[in-house]
Amino acid sequence: MPTSLKLIFAGTPDFAATHLERLIAGPHEVVKVLTQPDRRAGRGKQLQASPVKNMALSANLPVWQPDSLKSDEAESVLRNAAADLMIVVAYGLILPAAILTIPKLGCINVHASLLPRWRGAAPVQRAIESGDRETGVSIMAMEPGLDTGPVLSTHSMTICDHHTGGMLLGELAALGASALEEDLRDIESLLLSAAPQQHELAKYAHKIDKAECAIDWNEDAEALWRRIRAFNPAPGCYTLLGEDRLKILSAHIETGPRSGAPGDILSADDRGLRVRCGEGILVISEGQLPGAKALPIATLINGHRDRLRPGVQLKPPGTA
Repeated sequence: MPTSLKLIFAGTPDFAATHLERLIAGPHEVVKVLTQPDRRAGRGKQLQASPVKNMALSANLPVWQPDSLKSDEAESVLRNAAADLMIVVAYGLILPAAILTIPKLGCINVHASLLPRWRGAAPVQRAIESGDRETGVSIMAMEPGLDTGPVLSTHSMTICDHHTGGMLLGELAALGASALEEDLRDIESLLLSAAPQQHELAKYAHKIDKAECAIDWNEDAEALWRRIRAFNPAPGCYTLLGEDRLKILSAHIETGPRSGAPGDILSADDRGLRVRCGEGILVISEGQLPGAKALPIATLINGHRDRLRPGVQLKPPGTA
């Protein structure tokens, strides 16, 4: 196998762009980049290119943005690229079986979990939410099943109490990019020795639903703390302060006497907003009200002292 491979790269978000950037700087030739079509986003709902598209265009790489790969056109485009290998990183489209066999060495995927622990759309967030103490990246040979292919290599790291979903995803992107660079040096041998997954151990990391972001104060404080970290920065957890959504960006937990009802503000000062939960106390240290920027909770309290005072009850949506 030549030291320089001809690669197709398929990916969309920042996590994928980190991998593409490392490939561009390396010895291999990226002959085509696939990414999701431009989407409308932001307050003005303007069309925005994906981070992968921006990275590819800055390097003068050819970009293709199909709505689907289930077409004769897709097969033709990818065959004409005459690639040795296709690398898929958080692409967002399913690769049909016919596509997987087009590159000479097939297709590999960089996945942000220690497979088979978390398959699916949100492995980083689900790992934090579930209280996992370890995660990592897996590089696997792709097959028609969802994240079911044999694993070429795994690279682990510790999940710490300070990790948010965004922070952990950034660290895993750097880890994955280095792991991919290393694996490409011996890709043929790794493909031949790839280990089948233990499918009975697999868990599915469901895409995050907006309904999950609403805080239910009847839950345990530790479960809420993990979810707040997991869903930060997006989509973010929130509670209702009157009729306004108070987005909770940072918090920690305390034990204490079971006074008041779930959702009651027990105290509000420079140390945080202490809120009674079903079990334990959640101390909110950073929050954001609609139309305002994220602020330390002490600053929010100073500006909304009547609303954020002991005795006020924070509520989930749909409650009276």
